[in-house]
Parts: sequence; C-alpha cells; structure tokens
Amino acid sequence: MSTSIGAGAACASSTSGLRPSARQAPLIVFLHEGLGSLAMWKDFPQRLCEAAGFRGLVYSRPGYGRSTPRVAQEAWGLDFMHQQAHVVLPALLKALGIDTAVQKPWLFGHSDGASIALLYAARFPQAVAGAVVVAPHILVEDLSVSSIAVARTAYLETDLRQRLTRYHDDPDSAFWGWNDIWLHPSFRDWSIASEIAAIRCPLLAVQGLDDEYGTLEQIRGIARRVPQAQLLELSDCGHSPHRDQADRLITSASAFMKQQTGDKP
Repeated sequence: MSTSIGAGAACASSTSGLRPSARQAPLIVFLHEGLGSLAMWKDFPQRLCEAAGFRGLVYSRPGYGRSTPRVAQEAWGLDFMHQQAHVVLPALLKALGIDTAVQKPWLFGHSDGASIALLYAARFPQAVAGAVVVAPHILVEDLSVSSIAVARTAYLETDLRQRLTRYHDDPDSAFWGWNDIWLHPSFRDWSIASEIAAIRCPLLAVQGLDDEYGTLEQIRGIARRVPQAQLLELSDCGHSPHRDQADRLITSASAFMKQQTGDKP
C-alpha cells in the first residue's frame, strides 16, 4: 500500500507498509540514499522483512520520489541529515501513529539514509531497537567528493536525469538538493563521528570493498566509537550492497536482527 503522510508543516512523504498483517512483528523503517526513493529499493525491503519475520515501512524523504519536492531555489543546509533525523523522521513516525515508547522500531539505512539512522539512534537512544547501516557516512572523504562530482557531470551530460524521472516526480529537486550540498566547500568539514558515541542499540555496519563513495574508514570509525557495533565487509560489492550483494546482505542482516530479538537465525 502507498499513502501520503504529512511530515512537517510544508511537506509530505510518500510511504509504503510491508507485511502490515503481522501486527506484533518488529518494525523496520527503511531510509534511502541521497538519490534514492521508495521505488528505488525495488523488492529488497520486502525480501528482508520476509527473511527476518518483521514488518516494514518504506518512505521517500521530502524532495524525493512522490513526496513533496523542494521549493524552487531552496538550498539544503549543512545540517540537512540532522534535520531529517531529528525533525522529519520523528514527525513522520508520530503522524503514522508509531509509538516508539511502546514498540521500538529498527532502522535500516543506506548511504545518506544510514547517516540519518545513526543520527536518530544517537539523539533518541531509547527509541530504537537496533540499526543496520549500509555504506554510511560519518565524515566527508576525498573519494566521496570526487565521485559526487562525477555524478554531477553525468547528470548534465548523459541520460542520468532521464533515468531518474522513473523514480522522482521532480528529478532536479532530488539531484541538486543532494549534489549541491555535498559539493559545497563548507561541507568538507561535516562529521558526525563524535555524535555517534551516544548510540546504545545493537548496530550492524556494512560496507562494500569496492564502494566508490566511501572507504572502510566509515564503518571502522563507527566500530571505534560504538563498542557494540558489528561490521560486515562485502567483497565484489560497491556502494549499494542491497543491489550488488542482496542475498548475502539479507542473510547477514536478518540473522543479526533475529539474534537481537531473541529469535533463532
């Protein structure tokens, strides 16, 4: 099912619920990447929920997919991921009637979405059952900036914009909101390394060994600051393990999640 749920005074997020009949099952909230959307996950959330025996909530952040686009000429702030974690996600959960005090959700985030998951878990440590963060960013690396600059050229000179129209009502809103802030000179100093030390929930951090947007320092830096974190490094895998190594990721993530909830893997 898909619905449009208000997630702020001037925006709405498109959402989809997975396995809603499993009312007592734990809930996974999926947080997409910097150019992602609800539709771009394809069948991965459904497959993970079925493997783990969980329910799922997938949504497109404002500016993405079928959600409200950015206002023309609106520039994201350097704290845009903090805003998503501290303001938009709590508002969305409240609008959907999800009481994190009664049933703590799991978070599954990819790339920017993984960073948002980390920030939410750090700000609201009592409101999260656990998190799986895939290709997260905890600091800005030269590799990240170089690859995002390549994406900018591709958007201007190839069919990338046309391909993104399949997943976003306003591809310019989605692309430039993400690309402009990541290439802003002041964003080079962005880091959440000190903040994530407040995370208390079980945490699995995943990175592909061939990730073109980040090095292993991203997840190894998490492990140094979050003692309970477990790491999964995937060979033959780039920035999108849920596409490049979906079966391995589902097997590992579902086993981790079931182990933390007391179910046998």
